[in-house]
Amino acid sequence: MTDIFEKLRNKKSSLGQYRNVAHGYISFPKLEGEIKPEMMFRGKEVLTWSLNNYLGLANHPEVRKVDAEAAKEWGLAYPMGARLMSGHTKYHEKLESELAAFVHKEKAYLLNYGYQGMVSIIQSLVDRNDVIVYDSESHACILDGCQLHFGKRFVFEHNNMESLKKQLEHAKKVVEKTNGGILVITEGVFGMAGDLGRLDGIVALKKDYSFRLLVDDAHGFGTMGKTGAGTGEHFGVQDGVDVYFSTFAKAMALIGGFVAAEKKIIDYLQYVLRSQVFAKSLPMPMVFGALKRLDMLRSDSSHKDNLWKIVRALQSGLKEMGFDIGKTNSPVTPVFIHGRAELAGSMLIELREFHKIFCSVVVYPVVPKDVVMFRIIPTAVHTLQHVDRTIAAFKDIKEKLESGYFERPIEEFIMKYKVQIEDF
Repeated sequence: MTDIFEKLRNKKSSLGQYRNVAHGYISFPKLEGEIKPEMMFRGKEVLTWSLNNYLGLANHPEVRKVDAEAAKEWGLAYPMGARLMSGHTKYHEKLESELAAFVHKEKAYLLNYGYQGMVSIIQSLVDRNDVIVYDSESHACILDGCQLHFGKRFVFEHNNMESLKKQLEHAKKVVEKTNGGILVITEGVFGMAGDLGRLDGIVALKKDYSFRLLVDDAHGFGTMGKTGAGTGEHFGVQDGVDVYFSTFAKAMALIGGFVAAEKKIIDYLQYVLRSQVFAKSLPMPMVFGALKRLDMLRSDSSHKDNLWKIVRALQSGLKEMGFDIGKTNSPVTPVFIHGRAELAGSMLIELREFHKIFCSVVVYPVVPKDVVMFRIIPTAVHTLQHVDRTIAAFKDIKEKLESGYFERPIEEFIMKYKVQIEDF
């Protein structure tokens, strides 16, 4: 018999394998100070491009005022219990009503957390007779939800409509035998590479395959579409999105999320979403905070306008410098460097220590083994000066990479910039 702890002590997970050379610097870094473009990292001020504070609301004075007042009046305990039993209030209903109207759905239901919410939504929408068809680059919450499905599931190549049709044909054959239905799942904005889900093409296939469509629009809510109602609005197909899901963690800079659909579907989900039925209700400061953020999102387009001004300047500047930023059509801005994955750590140290630029670096298994991806998240509170500084830094990194500067052992960079080796 094996001791579970002994097994875990020697086990290396896909990301945990980097712990000894990354913890505290690349993974689990500590950003300190007020939430704004300039924050403190290891005692030094850095220009930060790694916070999902798209609309810059995290530290907006009006938002902070409402957050503080709600916390003072209600505390963090009220309401006590799960919504189903004792944690239900008219304010939760008010937020749900306003969210539903904003995303053009009949009804919405609040979720304590987006991740667990999505897992429960998938689990609740299908049974063993149904088939799930999902995009290969779906977020982990979708993958985990699909793994709990007792029926068949098929994956289609990322944003490939021919692949989707092929998998729908497989699904159709299954449900003809089981008398089940088909659920297609994709994202509005794919959070790593920033490209948009092909919602228009997927919705167009509904007439031939009679499926229902669930869209995770965590990165699209508040940033995409004319009013910020999301990627479905951007494509003009929000009516074809049967179940719309988003979190507050991105554009709203808050905890929580919601699911929206026709009234009877939400009425059903309220009683079966295990992550909500068996969880304490969303605390009142979160509810009032979300109401305020949603009001600002609806009534003042300047936040979204500022965001896109920064996005366009940053992305066009990087492309002019010859960088590969993939197929992003959203604020998410990846910078792909091909063939030099082993130099990721050295390049990141140079960015953070020499240029004082803080962004995230993504390596295998999230991207292919020969690729390094720097992931930049613009916000409405960044400035064009921040953009210029960042483009200049990446230009320098590119020139140094081409000159062979990063070919030296990473230990040289660790010593040069006095990166604490025990933390790195």
